Amino acid sequence: MLDVTVIEDAEAAAVSLDPVRARLLAELAAGPASAAMLAGKVGLPRQKVNYHLKTLERHGLVELAGERRKGNVTERLMRATAASYVISPLALAAVQPDPDRFRDQLSARWLLALGARLVRDVGSLITGAAKARKRLATYALDGEVTFASAADRAAFIEELTAGVGALIRKYHDGDAEDGRPHRIVVAVHPTVKPEVAAGPEAVAEAETTTGSGAGAGAGIEAAAGIEAATGSETAAGTEAVEAPAGREAAH
Repeated sequence: MLDVTVIEDAEAAAVSLDPVRARLLAELAAGPASAAMLAGKVGLPRQKVNYHLKTLERHGLVELAGERRKGNVTERLMRATAASYVISPLALAAVQPDPDRFRDQLSARWLLALGARLVRDVGSLITGAAKARKRLATYALDGEVTFASAADRAAFIEELTAGVGALIRKYHDGDAEDGRPHRIVVAVHPTVKPEVAAGPEAVAEAETTTGSGAGAGAGIEAAAGIEAATGSETAAGTEAVEAPAGREAAH
């Protein structure tokens, strides 16, 4: 079982979002089970559960883990193909976010578009690397910092921009004969409190934290997509984040 997998097909995404099937996926991520075993847990007849399992299997979300005899019946034990799933923007086809449509480095919506592209590109690279049976080399950095004031946050952004820009200028070689472009994404955003992360209060908390600047917590995320050895250039390009130091990042 994979730790996480990306759903790129629109039909598979729709199947996974069905409440009953999502519950079955959660149960099967915990361990193999048959339709009869799952029926009692989800409160549905075995035949209905079996129908949902076949649908999930058809879209590659569950797979056969084994079989066992129970009386005169052979039960199929199914398991989830991953412990968790992420739906790629590719499933949205023409309406997927496009960060190249507009660029506002202090816009939370542009940051969201960048995140969506990261999911799409890395998902495609994982798929390609798996098909080629080759390792996908990537790197990600995740951390958290508490700024005492908006001025400190602005100074941090200015130093971060200068530091990342200097690294890019140092190592970028556009004339390298065998070089391959890599995408660099750096993000800074207020930390969402776990207890309000699921509701509209999370948005209000984020806006309040960003606007006040006093005691604000900000998560810092940096990710570099490294060569996939698949021939795919979906994650090609190197991008530095340059944010004017004096502006607030509340959008």
